[in-house]
Amino acid sequence: MKQFKRDERPVIAVTLNGRRVSAPAEPRMLLSDFIRQALGATGTHVGCEHGVCGCCTVLLDGTAVRSCLTLAAQADGRELTTVESLADQDGTLNALQNAFRNNHALQCGFCTPGILMSFTDYLRRNPKPTEQEVVDVLSGHICRCTGYAGIVAAVLEATGTAAPKTGGKS
Repeated sequence: MKQFKRDERPVIAVTLNGRRVSAPAEPRMLLSDFIRQALGATGTHVGCEHGVCGCCTVLLDGTAVRSCLTLAAQADGRELTTVESLADQDGTLNALQNAFRNNHALQCGFCTPGILMSFTDYLRRNPKPTEQEVVDVLSGHICRCTGYAGIVAAVLEATGTAAPKTGGKS
């Protein structure tokens, strides 16, 4: 383990959304603060700062983590993926982002980056979830605006597991 002098701040190096970056960080700096303040990736939001709301969820080596409960030093040398990585370089939204838009699954948008990152991880492991599985993953997030129905519908649409809509009389 590296030893640092009292006034020396270690440099944390990560691969952020496919690009190698580094910045100094205080030993007790949270990953959420490092991402936003040191790296300038402000798409990651900080809500409760206790790991309850899920707003700060990012992927660390492909696994969803609460960045408000993770130290920046724990990410040193690792791959960090934030919501900024989801859309293409030209701004084209991915399937999950489009489904959120189509289903009005966001209003203020504060919780959305964390939810998108949790489902990015989950859907990589389970690409065809049931509605109950989507609800279970979503239970780790707090949204004060949408009532969750649009979010569930969006995830099911993005995965092609949504029940067919019946538009008329039978």
